[in-house]
Order: sequence, then structure tokens, then C-alpha cells
Amino acid sequence: MNLEAVRAIYVFEMGRTFRTLLQSVVSPVLSTSLYFIVFGAAIGSRIQEVEGVSYGAFIVPGLIMLTVLTQSVSNASFGIYFPKFIGTIYEHLSAPASFLEITAGYVLAAATKSLAIGLIILATSFFFVELSIAHPFWMVIFLVLTCLSFSLLGFIIGIWARSFEQLQLVPLLVITPLVFLGGSFYSISMLPPFWQSVTLFNPVVYLVSGFRWAFFGLADVSLGLSLAAILGFTGLCLAVIWWIFTTGWRLRQ
Repeated sequence: MNLEAVRAIYVFEMGRTFRTLLQSVVSPVLSTSLYFIVFGAAIGSRIQEVEGVSYGAFIVPGLIMLTVLTQSVSNASFGIYFPKFIGTIYEHLSAPASFLEITAGYVLAAATKSLAIGLIILATSFFFVELSIAHPFWMVIFLVLTCLSFSLLGFIIGIWARSFEQLQLVPLLVITPLVFLGGSFYSISMLPPFWQSVTLFNPVVYLVSGFRWAFFGLADVSLGLSLAAILGFTGLCLAVIWWIFTTGWRLRQ
């Protein structure tokens, strides 16, 4: 494996993050802090507890997931779209680097940014609510897997997109609604039975449920099912990326 190619792409992408620190890090952290204030003050005063956990603490995993998912997709999609836009993608394709090495460079950089933002938001949440993490190891596992899997999805979106408008289409119209409807701010057990069954078709439910279990030991679906869902999604994204580089779809046109 050409680790030098992976390192070069990774360092370049991380350098771009540090050049736009306010936009890349400060902005999402500030936005999430506003969620804490609004949901904690406005809704938390009406909903004291959810399954024995204070509402302010209950929404912390969902808020972290909301930011991590959107940032993973956005960072990875823009990272690969920009070389397509300016034409330097052909240098990547002609370099002595396999599709796996090119993907690893962009995806690891996007995942690193999202992971850092998620950890900063987690640290910030302690200023707003009393919070304890029941299973810190599994919390890190779910956070890392989520960053990697949705960075892979963002990489696919960046290759698919033909314009900056399409680049923002999926995060705004698909990812964000799925997170809001995936139990980020409520337990799906609070829904009527019919809507509970419908909600289980939302893949984000399994991410949020597993991540919340790591905090409080509470889950809407089993831990094994959550892990299987995220690993299956990661494998599917890798298969799609392999097909894209094999066929040259949207890369050599």
C-alpha cells in the first residue's frame, strides 16, 4: 500500500481545515451550542426526563450525531468534488495510487475533522448539562465508525455531484431530516406503534440508538443490530466506491 500517497492527500486536506478554522470547527460547535440552549431551555423545561435521564442530557448523543453526520458528508464530498471541479482529479487517477489509497486519504481526513468536532461538542456539553458516559469505549467505537462510514458516503456524493448545488442537496434534504426523525431528540418508544415500525426503516435510528446506549445504557434497538447496521453500511459504501473507480463513472467524463 502506498502510504505516502495517503499521507500526502491527508495532509493537504487537513491543511485546508486549518486555513478555514472558523468555518470548519467554530461554526458547527457554535450551532450545536445554540441547540443546547434552545432545546434545554424551551423543551427541557416541559420534558423533565426521558426514560429516567434528564432531557438536556438525553439529547446530547443526538446532537453530536447530527453534527458528526452532516460534517462527515460535507467534508468528504467537498474534498473530492473540488479536484473534479478544477480538473486536478486526473493527476490523482494517473498517480501510482490505487482507488483504496485515494479514498483513504480523503475519507480519513474528513473523518478526523468530524471526530474532532464531535469530541469538542462532547466536551462543550458538560458546560450545559450533567453528563456521564456509561460505556466510554463503545462511545468512541460508535463515533469513529460513524465518522468513517458517512465520510465514505460523502466521498460518493462528491463524485456524483455535478455542481455545488447538488453537493449540498443530500446533506440538507436527506441527512438532516433523517437525523431529526431518527430519535435524536426523543425515544422512538414515545411514538405510536405504527410510527415506531416506520421509524425502524430509518438507518440513522441504529446509529443514534447505539451511541445513546454508550452514554446511558438505553437503546431503542439492540447493540448488536446497531453495530451490524453501521458495518453493513460501511461495506456497501466501499463496494460502491470500488465500482466507481473500476468503471470511471463521473471521474473520466
